Amino acid sequence: MNRKLLLSTFATALGGLLFGYETAIINGALPFLTDYFEFSDFSKGFAVSAALFGSIAGAFTIGRPSDRFGRVVMLKVMALLFIISSFGTGFAWNISTLVIFRFIGGIAVGGCSVLSPLYIAEISPAKYRGRLGITFQLAIVTGILLAFFVDYLLLNTGPNNWRFMLVSMALPSLIFFILLQTVSRSPRWLVKEGREQEARDVLTTLDRDANVDEMVEEISRTLRDHSEVKLSYVIKHGYLNLIILGVLIGMFNQFTGINIVMYYATDIFRSAGFSTHSAIGQTVAIGFINLIFTLVAMYLIDKVGRKKLLLTGTLGMSVFLGLFSYAFMNGVFPDWSLLLFLLGFTAFFSSSQGAVVWVLLAEMFPNDIRAFGTSIGSFSLWFFNGVTTLLYPIVVGMFQPGMGTGYVFMFYAIMTFFSFFVFKKYLYEMKGKTLESLSDKTH
Repeated sequence: MNRKLLLSTFATALGGLLFGYETAIINGALPFLTDYFEFSDFSKGFAVSAALFGSIAGAFTIGRPSDRFGRVVMLKVMALLFIISSFGTGFAWNISTLVIFRFIGGIAVGGCSVLSPLYIAEISPAKYRGRLGITFQLAIVTGILLAFFVDYLLLNTGPNNWRFMLVSMALPSLIFFILLQTVSRSPRWLVKEGREQEARDVLTTLDRDANVDEMVEEISRTLRDHSEVKLSYVIKHGYLNLIILGVLIGMFNQFTGINIVMYYATDIFRSAGFSTHSAIGQTVAIGFINLIFTLVAMYLIDKVGRKKLLLTGTLGMSVFLGLFSYAFMNGVFPDWSLLLFLLGFTAFFSSSQGAVVWVLLAEMFPNDIRAFGTSIGSFSLWFFNGVTTLLYPIVVGMFQPGMGTGYVFMFYAIMTFFSFFVFKKYLYEMKGKTLESLSDKTH
């Protein structure tokens, strides 16, 4: 892996850092936002999920402009949206403005969730694609940990602490925008646009040992006119089952409950009797475990393969989700066990689904529908993320204290266990294969 490849991957993966930061920073700010704006259960869920519904819009609509203008150009637009969102939420004067600017930030998150892994997959040599693809997830969990840590540091900065927390995202957003100026166009996008010599130049800088002419010819062979990629095109060319699988991957990823942990962990620990200071401190521990086990997955993915990681982690998650649910509802374990069970769940998630899902969505679709398919898979993920995040405080409020959270996590345990059998039957292994080889596999 040469310097240009590593720098391009790093710069693009910063979209993942902002993804994690934007979605997690609300965790520590939420208790203070609740007091400042006097949130009800519904308005709390709506304020948190506004960014997620923005992510749905961003993920669903980014495919076509990324095909027209290129991945890098649209990533620069997403960086500017992050900057706008950070200042808008930090200086929000009522619930409406908070929601609007969180929605704008969500558009950027959804766009980056498609574009960053897509671009990394398109520039990566096959033998390194798993590890390089995981840099996006590594950046996400780093952003989450950074957000939790910033929340903790700003906890005692006065009544405007939540404003400082939210506006803090402006700095990494600006760094992201600056570094994107050094990133080359995707070689596969250049071939699609008929700019084959530029594609050869980029491929040479990324992998000096590659047979560039052969790669360009193979890319050209598998590309069709992207402007025709609609549902009718997908059905006509036999890709519908692949699209459905992408939707299921996004759905099951959210039915693990990981984002309830990332958004509401402070509220969950407070409802279990911990102080706000202690609750936010425990989220830092979750973020740290998230990072460590993402590094484990990064080491293993190109050795063990995507499918084995996914299946092992899914079983582990099911166990710890079930234990957490039982402990929360029955109180038969000491209080520290709740943190232990969430740490166990997070470790299995980070070393499996958390690391693998973005790699899968970026590489599982053939060249001619990759942007479309990745966009649909990401849309599914964000749709179920938004729905579950909106409903969580409402559902919990319908039951007596402790029971609502327990029921929700029991549902996640059951759905995660069920997903094991879906993944085992329908997923195929892409370890060490070129992106172009998938076109032959699906026909």
